Amino acid sequence: MRYLILFLLFHAGTTIQAQQRLRLAVAGTSHGHAAFIFGRPDKGDIEIVGIYEPDPAVAKLRAKQFHLADTLFYQDLNKMLLKVKPTAVVAFGDIKSHRDIVAAAAPKGIHIMVEKPLATTVADAVFMDSLARKHKVHLLTDYETSWYPSVAKVFQLVNDSNYVGKVRKVMVNDGHQGPKEIGCGPEFLAWLTDPVLNGGGALMDFGCYGANLMTALAKNRMPVSVTAVARHFKPHVYPKVEDDATILVDYGDMQCTIQASWNWTFNRKDMEVYGDKGLLLAPSAEVLVQRNQSKNGATGQQVTDKDVHVYTDPFQYFIAVINGQEQLPEYGLYAPANNVIVVKILDAARRSVATGKTIKL
Repeated sequence: MRYLILFLLFHAGTTIQAQQRLRLAVAGTSHGHAAFIFGRPDKGDIEIVGIYEPDPAVAKLRAKQFHLADTLFYQDLNKMLLKVKPTAVVAFGDIKSHRDIVAAAAPKGIHIMVEKPLATTVADAVFMDSLARKHKVHLLTDYETSWYPSVAKVFQLVNDSNYVGKVRKVMVNDGHQGPKEIGCGPEFLAWLTDPVLNGGGALMDFGCYGANLMTALAKNRMPVSVTAVARHFKPHVYPKVEDDATILVDYGDMQCTIQASWNWTFNRKDMEVYGDKGLLLAPSAEVLVQRNQSKNGATGQQVTDKDVHVYTDPFQYFIAVINGQEQLPEYGLYAPANNVIVVKILDAARRSVATGKTIKL
């Protein structure tokens, strides 16, 4: 009897462990960020059960790059989802395809996480959000800055203390030297520099970070207006889309300046928050600079996930949300309510660039 009990406990534990691995499908692999999932160390929490990639050449490239079995790949999204029956799907294709992925996955009860931004148009964003709500599945949008301890600490200090007082100005700077300049592959560049598949150039690619962060700081309050200018400094490199954009998002009582560019001299993802009592600067993922009305001047500190509650692995956060271990805040950085507003801000910015006028919201 003793051996029988031990045998049952052992196999019960094995079954539980197996059930804890998230059955994950990947929809699209042309995004350079596909390395986030394919290059992720095996932590025993995810099993990739299928990969949808419509381009055979890209499928072959990813299989070789990440030593993936050919049997994992499918050229038909619905066929893959029906056959492998994943619990969740992550999207690493062009931004326009996000709508089709949600349309295929949500009615099947499959949770979805897409790369930023949520969609290329407001209509698509609203449709995706509505469909996810209807079928009661989670729909997350992943931004690298959502993993940053410094950003999490900024939000903690703004929301849980009076360190900066009333937020008046926010500046968010994102981008790099340019996708071609930093060596993005041709399969990525093909749609990243396409005004339809990506919705624009630097404005969409990096403007979304600032819109996401500011929307969370504003707790999903819609801005009063959006004014934007865009520049084409490298038309010989990016003939179809802008490579530099500045977006002013005005709330009446506070404003955010977003500087998105494929012309920075180095990679940057940083934010500055100015209140009527102090300031917070997050120049990198784990560095925070603070200064307020005290006479001590500015102080800098290293911030890690041991100092503030943040998931530095977006897939672990996705799993925690699916399993009910984390509640997705309505105004959270990953949340659809936030990211529908992000697309509205980006759409207004595009219209402002096109017309030369401030767009009232």
